[in-house]
Amino acid sequence: MSDLATAARGDLLWEPSQEVVERATLTRYLRWLESERGLRFDDYQALWRWSIDDLEAFWATIWHFCQVRAAAPYERVLERREMPGAQWFSGAALNYAENVFAAARGDEPAILARSESRPDLQLSWAELREQVARAAGGLRELGVGRGDRVVAYLPNVPETVVAFLATASLGAVWSSAAPEFGARSVIDRFGQIEPTVLLAVDGYRYGGRDHDRRETVAALREAMPGLRATVVLPYLQDDPAVDDALTWDQMLAAGDGALAFEAVPFDHPLWVLYSSGTTGLPKAIVQGQGGILLEQLKKGHLHLDLHPGDRMFWFTTTGWMMWNFLVGCLLPGATILLYDGDPAHPDLDVLWDYAQDSGMTCFGTSASYIASCLKAGRSPRRTHDLSALCSVGSTGSPLAPEGFQWVYDEVKPDAWLFSTSGGTDVCTAFVGGVPTLPVYRGELQGRALGAAVKAFDEEGREVVDRVGELVITEPMPSMPLFFWDDPGGERYRESYFDVYPGVWRHGDWIEITSRGTAVIYGRSDSTINRQGVRMGTSEIYRAVLAEPELVDALVLDVPRPGTEGWMPLFVVLDEGAELDDGLRDRIRRRIRADVSPRHVPNEIYAVAEIPRTLSGKVLEVPVKKILTGTPPDQAASRDSLANPAALDWFVELARRL
Repeated sequence: MSDLATAARGDLLWEPSQEVVERATLTRYLRWLESERGLRFDDYQALWRWSIDDLEAFWATIWHFCQVRAAAPYERVLERREMPGAQWFSGAALNYAENVFAAARGDEPAILARSESRPDLQLSWAELREQVARAAGGLRELGVGRGDRVVAYLPNVPETVVAFLATASLGAVWSSAAPEFGARSVIDRFGQIEPTVLLAVDGYRYGGRDHDRRETVAALREAMPGLRATVVLPYLQDDPAVDDALTWDQMLAAGDGALAFEAVPFDHPLWVLYSSGTTGLPKAIVQGQGGILLEQLKKGHLHLDLHPGDRMFWFTTTGWMMWNFLVGCLLPGATILLYDGDPAHPDLDVLWDYAQDSGMTCFGTSASYIASCLKAGRSPRRTHDLSALCSVGSTGSPLAPEGFQWVYDEVKPDAWLFSTSGGTDVCTAFVGGVPTLPVYRGELQGRALGAAVKAFDEEGREVVDRVGELVITEPMPSMPLFFWDDPGGERYRESYFDVYPGVWRHGDWIEITSRGTAVIYGRSDSTINRQGVRMGTSEIYRAVLAEPELVDALVLDVPRPGTEGWMPLFVVLDEGAELDDGLRDRIRRRIRADVSPRHVPNEIYAVAEIPRTLSGKVLEVPVKKILTGTPPDQAASRDSLANPAALDWFVELARRL
């Protein structure tokens, strides 16, 4: 293995072959623009610039190029361009699920699924359609209709995809949470939207251990008295034994087998997603049928370059927007691959086994998983047959240059690696993969079409080749319609438009390079500022985790009056390692050399584990709040954490400070 600790940002790692460029749907789209619209672009940057300068023309071409099925045509693409409040495709009536089945391929597989709890499953497109029809009929028998909310406390299994498409076909509104979420966390989410039907699982298996969820289901039902029915999917037991609940099979048996699609307005709600819930009540983010459809068609065809027959995987749970993103990969006719279980059980090879066994063409994962494989010395190309694999995707947090290099050294030298960044708020990545562009180490390939992403300084001026606030200066169809129970839109405006009026501030630090690539540096509200020099935490983590004795880290910039602030670093040690003076000195030297002398921590502590959300994100801001005196129950919702006990150490430290 190469010396990854010295991997530099910006070196060329991969270029698409002429064959790859020729096959790309993006190339076909460019030719279509020239023949059908008389538009010609010399390179991707020119195409991107046009896509944000002429929003109406661009999104109209996505509608027509991707052949959207609609019961009524649109009258105008963009009624109002202001943010918030942009109105898209007025007059159009359509259905998201109908457009999914426009890509149906009969007996070809639509879904492959693997889990710790049961044997591998496969659903053909025909079987998927038949099950969606029966589920839709069963939901209709339970009184579900247009605008009603169906909530799912279900794992990442085919039944969940079936239930979502059935819900969408009725014009009802979907919302899901992963079964590892605690009762309080789920109630905080689902309780806001007053659901009609609860779909739930009796339990799940993770890391070889069974987790019974029947008591949690009972707590959810008690907290949501407006429920008309509960449907339980037996996943651990043959008989889930939940009082007054239907089983999944009973709901399907009530359906008539005829699949119909309720045509709804373009801005009719499709689903409700939620902010992380680390502080306060999670924001209930409502996104529309048409907006998500257009965004996912654009993303799947032009940025993921998905084709019928491709096998698309992303490791996710139903509590993360990447599940919704993955389901959208059905739109171009790809097969989606689901996995429910621990990605490191019995070891880190379990997902690479799945890649080999399934003929996976795209392996989607998190930056932290890649870092874990790197740290553990894994080399999938030497232990697995990855001949079908064409691409590797990464998201969730910034992928370090060493992670880029590891993919090319140890996974596949000719794979297309696309690191992406986006957010739950828009349910997409607005910076990331472009199949016809080269890959440079440590850099995201480009800004997504139709996404006016820029870096702003504190005065709201655009900067290039400098770190700034990630902003979006023009509306996107998948931006939230509204937040639930926010009738005046005040919370919505405060969340994104309180710093730069009329401009979406996302809360990340980004650098747009002069060649059009991008680098994400982490959350802007957890940035380390030393003597006026700002640094995203990802840069510090990259340096710290290069030390072989360290497996995880958390760094904070805690304000203290009259000083430049207190910068503690918390590290998790590998088994058998000790945080002695020698290791502390090496950590400081590494940060001094790789990051900056200004960003050497004041103190270094060893902790058993770093607090993380259920989607794997480090709790930088909530821990910072605890250390500045915020009561722990106000700083973080423990039910939203993967390891809530990890907070206790920081609470005790705050008492001692």
